[in-house]
Amino acid sequence: MTTKARVERTLTTTLTAVFALGLLLAAGLPAMAQQGQFNPEPPMPRNPGQGGGAVLELPTSPRQPGAVGIVPPQIAPQQRQEPTMPSRELRRQAGYEQVTVTVTDQQGRDITGLQRGDFKLYIDGQHRSIEFFRQDLNAPVSVGILVDTSGSMQPKIRQARAAISEFIHDLNPNDDIFLFAFSSRPFLLQPFTTDRSLVLSRLELLHANGQTALYDTILDGLLMVRHGRYDKKALLVVTDGMDNTSQSDLAQVTAQARRIGVLVYSIGIGDPNASSLPSVAIGPFILGGDIDQVDARTLKLLSTETAAKTFIIREVGDGQALSEACENISRELREQYTVGFVAPDPGRGGYRNLRVDEPSRGEVNVRVRKGVTVGASGTESAGTNLAPQCLHVPC
Repeated sequence: MTTKARVERTLTTTLTAVFALGLLLAAGLPAMAQQGQFNPEPPMPRNPGQGGGAVLELPTSPRQPGAVGIVPPQIAPQQRQEPTMPSRELRRQAGYEQVTVTVTDQQGRDITGLQRGDFKLYIDGQHRSIEFFRQDLNAPVSVGILVDTSGSMQPKIRQARAAISEFIHDLNPNDDIFLFAFSSRPFLLQPFTTDRSLVLSRLELLHANGQTALYDTILDGLLMVRHGRYDKKALLVVTDGMDNTSQSDLAQVTAQARRIGVLVYSIGIGDPNASSLPSVAIGPFILGGDIDQVDARTLKLLSTETAAKTFIIREVGDGQALSEACENISRELREQYTVGFVAPDPGRGGYRNLRVDEPSRGEVNVRVRKGVTVGASGTESAGTNLAPQCLHVPC
Protein backbone atom coordinates (compact mmCIF):
# COMPACT_ATOMS: atom_id res chain seq x y z
CA MET A 1 0.00 0.00 0.00
CA THR A 2 1.35 3.31 -1.00
CA THR A 3 1.90 6.14 1.46
CA LYS A 4 -0.94 8.15 -0.07
CA ALA A 5 -3.40 5.30 0.36
CA ARG A 6 -2.46 4.86 4.05
CA VAL A 7 -3.06 8.57 4.78
CA GLU A 8 -6.50 8.57 3.11
CA ARG A 9 -7.53 5.51 5.10
CA THR A 10 -6.39 6.96 8.42
CA LEU A 11 -8.30 10.18 7.73
CA THR A 12 -11.48 8.28 6.86
CA THR A 13 -11.28 6.23 10.07
CA THR A 14 -10.77 9.34 12.20
CA LEU A 15 -13.73 11.16 10.67
CA THR A 16 -15.94 8.11 11.18
CA ALA A 17 -14.94 7.91 14.86
CA VAL A 18 -15.62 11.61 15.46
CA PHE A 19 -19.05 11.33 13.81
CA ALA A 20 -19.93 8.31 15.94
CA LEU A 21 -18.80 10.05 19.13
CA GLY A 22 -21.03 13.04 18.28
CA LEU A 23 -24.05 10.74 17.90
CA LEU A 24 -23.37 9.11 21.26
CA LEU A 25 -23.06 12.46 23.05
CA ALA A 26 -26.31 13.74 21.52
CA ALA A 27 -28.16 10.62 22.60
CA GLY A 28 -26.73 10.71 26.15
CA LEU A 29 -27.50 14.32 27.15
CA PRO A 30 -31.19 13.79 28.20
CA ALA A 31 -30.27 10.80 30.32
CA MET A 32 -27.44 12.72 31.97
CA ALA A 33 -29.77 15.63 32.73
CA GLN A 34 -32.33 13.32 34.36
CA GLN A 35 -29.60 11.85 36.58
CA GLY A 36 -28.56 15.30 37.81
CA GLN A 37 -25.32 15.23 35.85
CA PHE A 38 -26.27 18.11 33.61
CA ASN A 39 -28.12 21.26 34.52
CA PRO A 40 -28.85 23.55 31.62
CA GLU A 41 -29.22 27.21 32.56
CA PRO A 42 -32.82 28.45 32.77
CA PRO A 43 -34.02 30.72 29.99
CA MET A 44 -33.68 34.44 30.66
CA PRO A 45 -36.92 36.13 31.71
CA ARG A 46 -38.64 38.31 29.18
CA ASN A 47 -37.87 41.98 29.46
CA PRO A 48 -41.18 43.82 30.08
CA GLY A 49 -39.88 46.61 27.96
CA GLN A 50 -39.28 44.33 24.97
CA GLY A 51 -42.40 42.96 23.42
CA GLY A 52 -44.90 42.43 26.24
CA GLY A 53 -45.21 42.47 30.00
CA ALA A 54 -44.57 39.84 32.60
CA VAL A 55 -47.25 37.16 32.80
CA LEU A 56 -48.23 35.39 36.03
CA GLU A 57 -49.35 31.84 35.27
CA LEU A 58 -51.36 29.86 37.81
CA PRO A 59 -50.72 26.11 38.06
CA THR A 60 -53.12 24.03 36.01
CA SER A 61 -52.54 20.82 37.98
CA PRO A 62 -52.75 20.06 41.72
CA ARG A 63 -49.76 21.15 43.71
CA GLN A 64 -47.25 18.46 44.62
CA PRO A 65 -45.64 18.37 48.07
CA GLY A 66 -42.87 20.92 48.21
CA ALA A 67 -43.80 22.51 44.91
CA VAL A 68 -43.81 26.28 44.66
CA GLY A 69 -46.91 27.87 43.19
CA ILE A 70 -49.61 30.49 43.66
CA VAL A 71 -53.08 29.35 44.66
CA PRO A 72 -55.93 31.86 44.34
CA PRO A 73 -57.66 32.58 47.69
CA GLN A 74 -60.92 30.83 48.37
CA ILE A 75 -63.66 33.46 48.94
CA ALA A 76 -66.72 32.31 50.81
CA PRO A 77 -69.96 33.17 48.99
CA GLN A 78 -71.79 36.12 50.51
CA GLN A 79 -75.19 35.15 51.85
CA ARG A 80 -77.75 37.86 52.37
CA GLN A 81 -79.26 37.78 55.86
CA GLU A 82 -83.03 37.98 55.79
CA PRO A 83 -84.82 39.84 58.60
CA THR A 84 -86.58 37.74 61.21
CA MET A 85 -90.37 37.85 61.01
CA PRO A 86 -93.03 36.63 63.46
CA SER A 87 -94.68 33.40 62.45
CA ARG A 88 -98.01 33.47 60.65
CA GLU A 89 -99.65 31.70 63.58
CA LEU A 90 -98.41 34.33 66.02
CA ARG A 91 -99.52 37.24 63.84
CA ARG A 92 -103.01 35.76 63.61
CA GLN A 93 -103.33 35.24 67.33
CA ALA A 94 -105.93 37.50 68.95
CA GLY A 95 -104.30 40.34 70.86
CA TYR A 96 -100.92 40.08 69.15
CA GLU A 97 -99.09 43.41 68.85
CA GLN A 98 -95.52 44.44 68.19
CA VAL A 99 -93.71 47.69 68.94
CA THR A 100 -90.37 49.33 68.27
CA VAL A 101 -88.01 49.86 71.22
CA THR A 102 -85.04 52.25 71.26
CA VAL A 103 -82.40 51.98 74.00
CA THR A 104 -79.85 54.74 74.57
CA ASP A 105 -77.23 55.57 77.18
CA GLN A 106 -77.05 58.78 79.18
CA GLN A 107 -75.24 60.50 76.29
CA GLY A 108 -78.02 59.59 73.87
CA ARG A 109 -76.02 56.94 72.03
CA ASP A 110 -77.93 53.90 70.82
CA ILE A 111 -77.23 50.64 72.64
CA THR A 112 -77.17 47.63 70.33
CA GLY A 113 -76.56 43.92 70.84
CA LEU A 114 -79.24 43.38 73.49
CA GLN A 115 -81.15 40.09 73.61
CA ARG A 116 -84.73 39.09 74.36
CA GLY A 117 -83.93 38.28 77.99
CA ASP A 118 -82.64 41.82 78.59
CA PHE A 119 -86.15 43.29 78.34
CA LYS A 120 -89.23 43.24 80.57
CA LEU A 121 -92.62 44.20 79.09
CA TYR A 122 -95.75 45.33 80.95
CA ILE A 123 -99.32 45.92 79.75
CA ASP A 124 -101.40 48.02 82.15
CA GLY A 125 -98.78 47.19 84.79
CA GLN A 126 -99.07 43.43 84.20
CA HIS A 127 -95.95 41.58 83.12
CA ARG A 128 -96.26 39.85 79.74
CA SER A 129 -93.84 37.51 78.05
CA ILE A 130 -92.11 38.63 74.86
CA GLU A 131 -93.30 36.28 72.12
CA PHE A 132 -91.21 37.80 69.30
CA PHE A 133 -87.88 39.62 69.34
CA ARG A 134 -85.74 41.12 66.61
CA GLN A 135 -82.71 43.40 66.32
CA ASP A 136 -83.49 45.74 63.44
CA LEU A 137 -80.00 45.91 61.95
CA ASN A 138 -81.16 44.81 58.51
CA ALA A 139 -84.94 44.94 58.88
CA PRO A 140 -86.50 46.90 55.99
CA VAL A 141 -88.88 49.74 56.78
CA SER A 142 -91.87 51.29 55.04
CA VAL A 143 -91.09 55.01 55.17
CA GLY A 144 -93.20 58.05 54.31
CA ILE A 145 -91.46 61.41 53.78
CA LEU A 146 -93.67 64.50 54.28
CA VAL A 147 -92.06 67.78 53.20
CA ASP A 148 -93.48 71.22 53.95
CA THR A 149 -93.53 73.37 50.79
CA SER A 150 -95.51 76.31 52.15
CA GLY A 151 -94.40 79.84 51.23
CA SER A 152 -92.24 80.24 54.33
CA MET A 153 -90.06 77.31 53.19
CA GLN A 154 -88.76 79.26 50.20
CA PRO A 155 -85.25 79.90 51.61
CA LYS A 156 -85.01 76.37 53.03
CA ILE A 157 -86.18 74.18 50.13
CA ARG A 158 -82.73 73.67 48.63
CA GLN A 159 -81.19 72.53 51.92
CA ALA A 160 -84.21 70.39 52.77
CA ARG A 161 -83.93 68.70 49.37
CA ALA A 162 -80.22 67.96 49.93
CA ALA A 163 -80.75 66.60 53.45
CA ILE A 164 -83.64 64.36 52.40
CA SER A 165 -81.53 63.05 49.52
CA GLU A 166 -78.89 61.97 52.04
CA PHE A 167 -81.58 60.41 54.21
CA ILE A 168 -82.82 58.33 51.26
CA HIS A 169 -79.30 57.22 50.36
CA ASP A 170 -78.70 56.11 53.97
CA LEU A 171 -81.79 53.91 54.07
CA ASN A 172 -81.81 50.16 53.54
CA PRO A 173 -81.88 49.42 49.77
CA ASN A 174 -85.04 47.38 50.32
CA ASP A 175 -86.93 50.10 52.19
CA ASP A 176 -90.33 51.00 50.76
CA ILE A 177 -90.63 54.81 50.36
CA PHE A 178 -93.32 57.31 49.43
CA LEU A 179 -93.13 61.11 49.21
CA PHE A 180 -95.66 63.82 50.09
CA ALA A 181 -95.27 67.55 49.59
CA PHE A 182 -97.71 69.78 51.43
CA SER A 183 -98.67 73.42 51.55
CA SER A 184 -102.37 74.35 51.57
CA ARG A 185 -103.07 70.64 51.00
CA PRO A 186 -101.09 67.41 50.69
CA PHE A 187 -99.70 66.33 47.31
CA LEU A 188 -98.59 62.75 46.70
CA LEU A 189 -95.46 63.12 44.58
CA GLN A 190 -94.36 59.47 44.65
CA PRO A 191 -96.34 56.40 45.80
CA PHE A 192 -94.61 53.49 47.56
CA THR A 193 -91.53 52.31 45.71
CA THR A 194 -88.19 50.63 46.43
CA ASP A 195 -86.59 52.54 43.54
CA ARG A 196 -84.70 55.38 45.20
CA SER A 197 -84.07 57.14 41.90
CA LEU A 198 -87.79 57.72 41.47
CA VAL A 199 -88.09 59.41 44.87
CA LEU A 200 -84.93 61.45 44.34
CA SER A 201 -86.17 62.71 41.00
CA ARG A 202 -89.45 63.81 42.60
CA LEU A 203 -87.57 65.95 45.10
CA GLU A 204 -86.84 68.32 42.24
CA LEU A 205 -90.56 69.15 42.17
CA LEU A 206 -90.46 70.78 45.62
CA HIS A 207 -91.34 74.46 45.34
CA ALA A 208 -92.54 76.79 48.12
CA ASN A 209 -96.07 78.17 47.80
CA GLY A 210 -99.21 78.54 49.92
CA GLN A 211 -100.06 77.87 53.56
CA THR A 212 -99.51 74.88 55.89
CA ALA A 213 -101.89 71.89 56.12
CA LEU A 214 -99.77 70.06 58.68
CA TYR A 215 -102.53 68.03 60.38
CA ASP A 216 -104.16 66.88 57.14
CA THR A 217 -100.81 65.75 55.75
CA ILE A 218 -99.73 63.80 58.81
CA LEU A 219 -103.13 62.13 58.96
CA ASP A 220 -102.88 61.11 55.30
CA GLY A 221 -99.32 59.93 55.87
CA LEU A 222 -100.43 57.73 58.78
CA LEU A 223 -103.24 56.23 56.77
CA MET A 224 -100.96 55.50 53.83
CA VAL A 225 -97.88 54.16 55.59
CA ARG A 226 -99.88 51.61 57.56
CA HIS A 227 -100.39 49.75 54.28
CA GLY A 228 -96.68 49.50 53.52
CA ARG A 229 -95.30 46.08 52.77
CA TYR A 230 -93.15 45.83 55.91
CA ASP A 231 -94.13 45.43 59.55
CA LYS A 232 -91.85 48.27 60.67
CA LYS A 233 -93.14 51.68 59.57
CA ALA A 234 -92.04 55.29 60.01
CA LEU A 235 -92.84 58.83 58.91
CA LEU A 236 -90.39 61.70 58.52
CA VAL A 237 -92.04 65.14 58.72
CA VAL A 238 -89.99 68.20 57.69
CA THR A 239 -91.76 71.50 58.42
CA ASP A 240 -91.08 75.08 59.46
CA GLY A 241 -94.52 76.33 60.47
CA MET A 242 -97.78 76.07 62.31
CA ASP A 243 -100.91 74.47 60.87
CA ASN A 244 -103.21 77.17 59.49
CA THR A 245 -105.43 75.52 56.88
CA SER A 246 -106.16 71.86 57.76
CA GLN A 247 -109.63 70.35 57.88
CA SER A 248 -108.42 67.90 60.56
CA ASP A 249 -107.41 68.83 64.08
CA LEU A 250 -104.64 67.76 66.43
CA ALA A 251 -106.93 65.44 68.43
CA GLN A 252 -107.71 63.41 65.29
CA VAL A 253 -104.05 63.16 64.35
CA THR A 254 -103.02 62.11 67.87
CA ALA A 255 -105.77 59.48 68.06
CA GLN A 256 -104.72 58.02 64.71
CA ALA A 257 -101.07 57.96 65.76
CA ARG A 258 -102.07 56.05 68.90
CA ARG A 259 -103.94 53.44 66.88
CA ILE A 260 -101.19 52.77 64.33
CA GLY A 261 -97.74 51.40 65.14
CA VAL A 262 -95.87 54.06 63.17
CA LEU A 263 -92.79 55.99 64.29
CA VAL A 264 -93.38 59.69 63.60
CA TYR A 265 -90.02 61.44 63.34
CA SER A 266 -89.96 65.16 62.66
CA ILE A 267 -87.58 68.00 61.92
CA GLY A 268 -88.86 71.45 62.81
CA ILE A 269 -87.08 74.43 61.28
CA GLY A 270 -87.57 77.72 63.12
CA ASP A 271 -88.13 79.21 66.55
CA PRO A 272 -90.85 77.55 68.67
CA ASN A 273 -91.12 80.76 70.73
CA ALA A 274 -91.39 83.26 67.90
CA SER A 275 -94.25 85.75 68.15
CA SER A 276 -97.34 85.04 66.12
CA LEU A 277 -99.15 87.75 64.16
CA PRO A 278 -102.30 87.58 62.01
CA SER A 279 -101.49 86.34 58.50
CA VAL A 280 -102.88 87.46 55.16
CA ALA A 281 -102.58 85.26 52.07
CA ILE A 282 -102.23 87.13 48.75
CA GLY A 283 -101.99 84.57 46.00
CA PRO A 284 -98.91 82.41 46.65
CA PHE A 285 -97.56 84.87 49.22
CA ILE A 286 -98.25 85.09 52.97
CA LEU A 287 -97.84 88.38 54.78
CA GLY A 288 -97.33 88.41 58.56
CA GLY A 289 -98.39 85.38 60.55
CA ASP A 290 -96.17 82.77 62.17
CA ILE A 291 -93.62 82.49 59.36
CA ASP A 292 -90.70 81.92 61.76
CA GLN A 293 -92.62 79.90 64.37
CA VAL A 294 -92.48 76.12 64.16
CA ASP A 295 -95.09 73.97 65.91
CA ALA A 296 -92.63 72.13 68.16
CA ARG A 297 -95.40 71.16 70.59
CA THR A 298 -97.31 69.14 68.00
CA LEU A 299 -94.18 67.53 66.59
CA LYS A 300 -92.89 66.49 70.01
CA LEU A 301 -96.31 65.20 71.06
CA LEU A 302 -96.51 62.90 68.05
CA SER A 303 -92.92 61.71 68.50
CA THR A 304 -93.52 60.95 72.17
CA GLU A 305 -96.73 59.05 71.47
CA THR A 306 -95.02 56.91 68.83
CA ALA A 307 -91.56 56.50 70.49
CA ALA A 308 -89.81 58.47 67.76
CA LYS A 309 -87.84 61.73 68.03
CA THR A 310 -88.12 65.41 67.11
CA PHE A 311 -85.24 67.65 66.05
CA ILE A 312 -85.68 71.43 66.28
CA ILE A 313 -83.34 73.54 64.13
CA ARG A 314 -83.60 77.13 65.32
CA GLU A 315 -81.16 78.66 62.85
CA VAL A 316 -82.95 79.01 59.53
CA GLY A 317 -80.59 77.98 56.77
CA ASP A 318 -78.49 75.65 58.95
CA GLY A 319 -78.05 72.95 56.31
CA GLN A 320 -75.47 71.06 58.36
CA ALA A 321 -77.85 70.63 61.30
CA LEU A 322 -80.60 69.53 58.92
CA SER A 323 -78.34 66.89 57.34
CA GLU A 324 -77.22 65.64 60.75
CA ALA A 325 -80.83 65.27 61.89
CA CYS A 326 -81.66 63.17 58.81
CA GLU A 327 -78.55 61.06 59.36
CA ASN A 328 -79.46 60.47 63.03
CA ILE A 329 -82.94 59.29 62.09
CA SER A 330 -81.77 56.87 59.39
CA ARG A 331 -79.16 55.42 61.75
CA GLU A 332 -81.61 55.04 64.63
CA LEU A 333 -83.96 53.01 62.43
CA ARG A 334 -81.14 50.41 62.13
CA GLU A 335 -80.26 50.32 65.84
CA GLN A 336 -83.66 49.57 67.33
CA TYR A 337 -85.48 46.43 68.47
CA THR A 338 -88.88 45.01 67.61
CA VAL A 339 -90.73 43.11 70.34
CA GLY A 340 -94.02 41.28 69.97
CA PHE A 341 -96.45 40.20 72.66
CA VAL A 342 -100.01 39.04 73.20
CA ALA A 343 -102.17 41.48 75.17
CA PRO A 344 -104.34 39.98 77.92
CA ASP A 345 -108.11 39.73 77.38
CA PRO A 346 -107.98 40.76 73.69
CA GLY A 347 -111.75 40.50 73.36
CA ARG A 348 -112.14 43.53 75.62
CA GLY A 349 -110.33 45.77 73.13
CA GLY A 350 -109.40 49.38 73.75
CA TYR A 351 -106.24 51.28 74.57
CA ARG A 352 -103.66 49.62 76.86
CA ASN A 353 -100.77 51.33 78.58
CA LEU A 354 -97.38 49.91 77.63
CA ARG A 355 -94.03 49.92 79.40
CA VAL A 356 -90.75 48.25 78.48
CA ASP A 357 -87.78 48.11 80.88
CA GLU A 358 -84.19 47.02 80.42
CA PRO A 359 -83.18 46.06 83.98
CA SER A 360 -79.99 44.16 83.11
CA ARG A 361 -77.95 47.37 82.74
CA GLY A 362 -77.45 50.50 84.76
CA GLU A 363 -78.89 53.85 83.78
CA VAL A 364 -80.31 53.58 80.27
CA ASN A 365 -83.21 55.23 78.50
CA VAL A 366 -85.84 52.99 76.94
CA ARG A 367 -88.13 54.63 74.39
CA VAL A 368 -91.35 52.89 73.37
CA ARG A 369 -94.92 53.82 72.51
CA LYS A 370 -97.03 54.92 75.45
CA GLY A 371 -99.62 52.30 74.63
CA VAL A 372 -101.32 50.11 72.03
CA THR A 373 -104.89 49.87 70.84
CA VAL A 374 -106.01 46.24 71.09
CA GLY A 375 -108.76 45.05 68.79
CA ALA A 376 -108.05 47.67 66.07
CA SER A 377 -106.20 47.13 62.81
CA GLY A 378 -102.96 48.14 64.54
CA THR A 379 -99.81 46.60 63.17
CA GLU A 380 -99.84 45.33 59.59
CA SER A 381 -98.05 42.11 58.82
CA ALA A 382 -95.22 41.87 56.35
CA GLY A 383 -96.32 41.39 52.78
CA THR A 384 -99.45 43.50 53.12
CA ASN A 385 -99.69 46.00 50.28
CA LEU A 386 -103.27 47.21 50.22
CA ALA A 387 -104.37 50.39 48.49
CA PRO A 388 -104.48 53.12 51.14
CA GLN A 389 -107.58 55.24 51.60
CA CYS A 390 -106.28 58.77 52.09
CA LEU A 391 -108.54 61.66 52.96
CA HIS A 392 -107.16 64.58 51.01
CA VAL A 393 -105.24 63.12 48.08
CA PRO A 394 -105.98 60.36 45.53
CA CYS A 395 -103.70 57.62 46.88
